[in-house]
Amino acid sequence: MKLELLGKKLGMSQVYDEDNNLVPVTIVEAGPCPVLQVKTVESDGYASVQIGYNPKGKSPNKANRASKGHAAKAKAEPQQISKEFRLPTDHQFEAGNSITVTDFADISMVDVVSTTKGKGFQGVVKRWNFGGGPASHGSMFHRRGGSYGLCQWPGRVFKNKKMPGHMGDVQRTTQNLKVVKTIPEKNLILIKGSIPGHKGGILSIRVAKKLKTSK
Repeated sequence: MKLELLGKKLGMSQVYDEDNNLVPVTIVEAGPCPVLQVKTVESDGYASVQIGYNPKGKSPNKANRASKGHAAKAKAEPQQISKEFRLPTDHQFEAGNSITVTDFADISMVDVVSTTKGKGFQGVVKRWNFGGGPASHGSMFHRRGGSYGLCQWPGRVFKNKKMPGHMGDVQRTTQNLKVVKTIPEKNLILIKGSIPGHKGGILSIRVAKKLKTSK
């Protein structure tokens, strides 16, 4: 079943599994996510569900009238973050329902969509792993990118040329991560391995699209 849940990254830790092996995990505080809107094929041309999430556990202090009215239709509080995901037409969700960690209790593999850490403006050695020039004295070419284009022909720099620039702060999807443990009373999901992004970063957890056997 297609199912998604919004949450935030709390950090990393380690736990023991059933075989007494020490497993590194990322702790994610997920949900509860109220269903703000249900779209149908008849009214919108496709079937989807819109969910909301408040990272601080409470509604935002400065919610505009539009967000208040939109949440009021589902008898929910205004949400700081909202996301829509598509579902089959025979789903059972209704406006006002909530998606919680309990819904992921029987799910073993998930995909996580998150935003990577921003690194600011970086050169080609850090950003693209260029080798650079000689590091010893005498050379005046150390960590530069070298020639970026020819003179008369083509007389321009080709598109997608690897150059210095902003690094990080992009959306990335990590697939086929194992759910080690769920703690419904604290809205926590323990996911094996690392997840891109900083502590407190907002992320989306969904049922794995390309299921593989976890090692």
